[in-house]
Amino acid sequence: MKAIKIIIILALMQQNVPSWAQRYITKDGHISFYSEAPLENIEAHNHQALSIIDFEKQEIVVSLLMKGFEFEKSLMQEHFNENYVESDKFPKATLKGDFTADQAVMLNKDGTYTINIAGQLTIHGVTQPLNTPATIAIEGGKVSGTAKFEVKVADHDIGIPKVVAKNIAEVVEVTIAFHYSPYSS
Repeated sequence: MKAIKIIIILALMQQNVPSWAQRYITKDGHISFYSEAPLENIEAHNHQALSIIDFEKQEIVVSLLMKGFEFEKSLMQEHFNENYVESDKFPKATLKGDFTADQAVMLNKDGTYTINIAGQLTIHGVTQPLNTPATIAIEGGKVSGTAKFEVKVADHDIGIPKVVAKNIAEVVEVTIAFHYSPYSS
């Protein structure tokens, strides 16, 4: 009888979870991009992305410093920051959006959930709509998220000089991998 009372109390507590328990944060999210072009492939990684996901409101925010991208060659990194994304003038990239899921994300139950993010992606001071599928995984109470989408460089007013047009793709593939922790205010 005592065990049944405990189970009922725990079930009621799960229904009354405060909204802060529905929010998760990462300060070291991983975002990479890959540019495949005829003369050269370019890949860069940033392990300093900040993201907050609110499962109650079904919102996600991502912010990162463009100078946080690291390249295999330092000259690529220099050209990226100075000539293309102009990191001193446009230091951040952001994604703000809402998400929907085919089924409710159960934070207290291990599983993998497909969500669709609809939001605004701002790079180089230019905001464009972004709609992309993503995956949320719950394992042992830990929350992680992944997504992969394409970004057209021209859509964000990033100019590519003709002299290097065969070195840089017009569309780059962006990959996101975040491991979240519970957020408390």
